[in-house]
Amino acid sequence: MKLQGRVRRPKVVLGILLFVLGSTIVICTTIGPAPIGPVEVLGILLGRVPGAGGLIPGGDWPETFETIVFQLRLARVVLAALVGAALAASGVVLQGLLRNPMADPYILGISSGAALGASLGLLLGLGGYALGIYTIPLLAFLGGVGTAFAVYALARVDNRVPVSTLLLAGIAVGSFLSALTSLVMVTSGSNLHEVIFWLMGGFAGRGWDHVKVLLPYVLIGFIPMYLYARELNVMLLGDETAQHVGIEVERVKRLMFVTATLVTASAVAVSGIIGFVGLIIPHAVRLLVGPDHRILLPTSALVGAIFLAAADTVARTAVAPLEIPVGVITALCGGPFFIYLLRRKKDPGF
Repeated sequence: MKLQGRVRRPKVVLGILLFVLGSTIVICTTIGPAPIGPVEVLGILLGRVPGAGGLIPGGDWPETFETIVFQLRLARVVLAALVGAALAASGVVLQGLLRNPMADPYILGISSGAALGASLGLLLGLGGYALGIYTIPLLAFLGGVGTAFAVYALARVDNRVPVSTLLLAGIAVGSFLSALTSLVMVTSGSNLHEVIFWLMGGFAGRGWDHVKVLLPYVLIGFIPMYLYARELNVMLLGDETAQHVGIEVERVKRLMFVTATLVTASAVAVSGIIGFVGLIIPHAVRLLVGPDHRILLPTSALVGAIFLAAADTVARTAVAPLEIPVGVITALCGGPFFIYLLRRKKDPGF
């Protein structure tokens, strides 16, 4: 089956988006209290590449610039880009799997489970124990993954997982866990501010260690997502049609569900709750490139990376020295877009 997309030269589109992403990373890295120009940032970055150090003339910037670029800014920008790509790619898969343009990575209760796991860790003061800075992300990851598998088990009927049942189970379990998180917040006492800030999402205090934690999940998760793009295309026409052309629908559902869950949970574990990225990015990109997952998936990941890297830069600089949780910025962008989706009568993607 061949879907009629809107892009005749997908490689050109991907090349442009890769260039925009690289430019965004450089520009975002220049923005901050210490003025560092794009030329200096490029020179510092290329200086770490063997044989490329002489491509940018000059090189007489202060040594502190390298510390600021690599240790303070670049790690955060790269992490934001990875989280944006992870949430957008997971949103594409879940919207295709559930055949619902309103779906996002959090609809199955993943965010609620991760929030509860992190909140319990913060309430009990576990951030300085066991795995150190990895303790809270680990608890959030386990909470998100555990919740997703609980939702899947509840929705399973005779070795089948009906889409409507999966959605309802996710909403029900997510609401219950959100109530438990609220209860934890009430009893948090002096840790309430820390819990609230984590729930709003952000990258303050994050560094290369968090990038190393997230990167394998994003890379490993994206491979099966892309390899099963054709199956997702066919499944948009319904389970029966997909079965008639030889697709093992339930197996594909399980694999894509597990992949999207792991990618989303790993992203939430390092960033907190950042809503709407997995909703608005796939839908906006679908309007531009069409519903073919072979091009929709990589373009959405790139646009998600660009969007969240830019949003985080706004969050950390708009009211400096104070920092706005990046989840607030994405909600301000996503809220109006979600209303637009609700009011839109014509459904272009499904």
